[in-house]
Amino acid sequence: MKGSSTKNISAKAFLLLTISFNICINSSLAIDYGAQKASTEFIKTSCSKTIYPSLCFTSLSSYTDAIQTSPRLLAQTALSVALDQVVSTSAAMLRLSKAPGMMPREVGPMNDCLEELTDSIDELKRSMGEMSQLNGSPNYALLISDIQTWVSAALTDEDTCMDGFAGKAGNTKNVVRGRILNVAHLTSNALALINNYNSLHG
Repeated sequence: MKGSSTKNISAKAFLLLTISFNICINSSLAIDYGAQKASTEFIKTSCSKTIYPSLCFTSLSSYTDAIQTSPRLLAQTALSVALDQVVSTSAAMLRLSKAPGMMPREVGPMNDCLEELTDSIDELKRSMGEMSQLNGSPNYALLISDIQTWVSAALTDEDTCMDGFAGKAGNTKNVVRGRILNVAHLTSNALALINNYNSLHG
């Protein structure tokens, strides 16, 4: 009888432990879901203030855990996404420039474009470095000014790259302009979110 009673107590303890564990797990999931939903809404609302809101949301909606509801982290993530895209686009264009069949009239604009993208990458990297120092910095005004200047310069470089292919026919032009247009729109969105963060900070 004593052994049976001990088994019953053990079974009840195990059941209570299991129930408590499930409650904790469900509560945690509910909190995580609530935080993710809040972050998603925050990103959508913030992106509505950019020139390309749909692209903004689709490019950032998978980073809810990193962004949460922080305007600074949102701007920083948007900048990182733009930088990654410029790097991959530059690499793709470098491969394209070395592919057989490149028309002579496309070689010059392609090389110029690659130089512009190299500058854009450098400017966005410098901006990322400064963004990581913004939080609580006594030099906030100087840092944010530098960031805005560099991101604007990167956007100008990307636009200049596209201009080099204006009026030119051929598949290369379409491929290049399509890729650069996407990069420029991501950079534009990053700049808008940086400006929005700065307006809230002030």
